[in-house]
Amino acid sequence: MISVQQVSKHYRGRKALQDISFTIQKGEIFGLIGPNGAGKSTCISLLATINKPEAGDIQVDGQSILKYPEPLRGRLGYVPQEIALYPMLSAYENLDFWAGVYEVKSSERKHRIEQALRDLKLFDRMHDKVKTFSGGMKRRLNIAASLLHRPDILIMDEPTAGVDVLSRATIADLIRGLKQVGCTIIITSHYIDELELLCDRIAVLHNGSLLHTGTVDEVLKTTGASNLEQLMLKLEEE
Repeated sequence: MISVQQVSKHYRGRKALQDISFTIQKGEIFGLIGPNGAGKSTCISLLATINKPEAGDIQVDGQSILKYPEPLRGRLGYVPQEIALYPMLSAYENLDFWAGVYEVKSSERKHRIEQALRDLKLFDRMHDKVKTFSGGMKRRLNIAASLLHRPDILIMDEPTAGVDVLSRATIADLIRGLKQVGCTIIITSHYIDELELLCDRIAVLHNGSLLHTGTVDEVLKTTGASNLEQLMLKLEEE
């Protein structure tokens, strides 16, 4: 279980997150939603151990990841908004590089790379240079890189931003498949309808504060909104 406990984060005096607390259960898909500037990416960066809060704690299975980040990093897959690939290398070469970073054993590396390429529907393009890929294909390869060490926690920051319909569907199928094998997935997305279908529970952030947590139905019942898109429009107007 992941426990976020009274966490606050500020940038140059600006409140990014203020005293937020929530839990994420093992094996669930948990969505972070909110308007631009709500604090979603800041929260993601803290969960991924990229940044540290000024106050509060984050624990995974009872151990603080602020005090002891290294054990979590071996279990964690992180998909950033930015594409972290080498355009002059092939898809296979990129994944081989990341497999080395994740210290995947050489005896397992080829199998894991090929499996990740199959899962993201890129197997037939494995030897093509990334510079020839569409935006959606680059996104999918970026995700494939995060899976090579078989993490049991996957953090995805806008993984479907600007991608085609096929890539969105492929990524959604992958997320559902990872849940079935027990992976805990934390995701942000501007595609609210996507999160409404995928997530077991969500947290609604606004201006750095946590407004609601629960299932989609629970949040909609509490807020009186008919769907998450309507809720987001209401928050953007405030």
